[in-house]
Amino acid sequence: MPIVKTSSKGQVVIPAEVRKKIGLKPGDKVLVRLADDNRVTIEPVPDDPITALRGILKGGSSLTKALLRERRKDRQREDKKAARFLRGHRVASERTRRRDSRGSSG
Repeated sequence: MPIVKTSSKGQVVIPAEVRKKIGLKPGDKVLVRLADDNRVTIEPVPDDPITALRGILKGGSSLTKALLRERRKDRQREDKKAARFLRGHRVASERTRRRDSRGSSG
């Protein structure tokens, strides 16, 4: 990589071979970031960042599918809890009915 100088205004000329490699044209915007204490990165900013990022997560794990799976598991757990509660409630109700029917017949 070639070494370049900064001007009195702090400007740096990006060598033509680097501009060509990253597709930088006159008038394009660049993102300048401090990578660590003594390193700087320069990245071209796309004309339309939204379009440029489209599909960036494609092929990875689907967060929606993972969320739906988790919700399905939660629903099954809740259904089991409700079934246990209702089962216990029915048993108690039947005991009360039996007791009442015995008391009224005697």
